Amino acid sequence: MAAESPSEYVNHHMTHLTSGQGFWAWHVDTLVMSAGLAAFVGLLLWLAARRVSGSSTPAGLGSFVEFVYEWVDGEVGSIYHGNRKFLTALAFTLFTWIVAMNTMDLLPIDAPGMVAGAFGAGHWRVLPTADINGTAAMAVLVLILVIGAGLRSKGVNGYLHEWVSAPFGNHPLLWIPNLLLNAIELLSKPISLAMRLFGNMFAGELIFMLIALLGLGLKHASAGSAARLGLQIVLGSGWAVFHILIVLLQAFIFMVLPIVYIAMAEEHH
Repeated sequence: MAAESPSEYVNHHMTHLTSGQGFWAWHVDTLVMSAGLAAFVGLLLWLAARRVSGSSTPAGLGSFVEFVYEWVDGEVGSIYHGNRKFLTALAFTLFTWIVAMNTMDLLPIDAPGMVAGAFGAGHWRVLPTADINGTAAMAVLVLILVIGAGLRSKGVNGYLHEWVSAPFGNHPLLWIPNLLLNAIELLSKPISLAMRLFGNMFAGELIFMLIALLGLGLKHASAGSAARLGLQIVLGSGWAVFHILIVLLQAFIFMVLPIVYIAMAEEHH
């Protein structure tokens, strides 16, 4: 689809392929891309595991995955000092999956829509982490794990007692302030987690769109097609190199913070 104006171009690229309406609307592109990339990452890790288990000196993909896993395990170990087997698996899964999703932002901005259009889809957003629904779903899962860690560590009675006794003490007059502060603290964790990833990736996607719009602006200024294409390639490549750091950094933050939250939830006050 060729946009006739900058606003139409941006609106077209910001529109999801949606099924249903209102509250029950499903962003099909986010669901498909998230599940597809999860399956892709799972397949790569399975292939890497087979190579590592079948060789005393793994190389290539197996060596790289082993390096990433050991690095993740080291990061988890510096935060959580108990049995970290599950948390390392959680952190490794989050990191590799989010890196895969974030990397979709490096694809040419118009390419996914052109491919989707060939299959009859009017819209297709290729970046799942630029959809607040996707990042919020992951953050809700983290919230469930944080609550579960607190219950496992302290028991139901201990966990509920901490809600009314910390941080101000166990006086009945302080129960309501304690409850309010604990609720705010608990809910702020998934909200900030979801909004941070979404905001950074949404902003990065928008910058790629603005760079692509330079071509449209030069077209109206009667610039040659070669000049428009060259400017888009230069600016887009420059931003892509910088954006790789954002892709990795946001995945790292979303990997580390859940481990921090779970470690905090298991602390006794």
